[in-house]
Amino acid sequence: MDITEILDRIKRLEFHQKLLLQLIKDSSYPFYEYILRQTLSEEEVSRIMKTCERLSKEFQKQKAEGFVHFHPLYKDFCESLAPRLEAEEIMEALRRQGLYVALMTELEKYKLN
Repeated sequence: MDITEILDRIKRLEFHQKLLLQLIKDSSYPFYEYILRQTLSEEEVSRIMKTCERLSKEFQKQKAEGFVHFHPLYKDFCESLAPRLEAEEIMEALRRQGLYVALMTELEKYKLN
């Protein structure tokens, strides 16, 4: 396979990705749509999910201990993301897709602070 064929395949994949984004728009997979729109790598998504898992456990622990303010968790979440990513968009997409709902619902309260 020569470079021209590879470039043609890449262009075709980019076109197909745009079509897929149109198909899933307004679907029940807003986080997947965000991944595609931002062209996140598997490693970036894995980091987001590991952060969410860690923070979700910490949220449950703090909640059980009687904590009522979770701004440090929000700050931790935001700082764990690559600078080009928008925390608010990710939180909303995760919550709407049904992922880490309790954590995302709580963290969204702090986005204006």
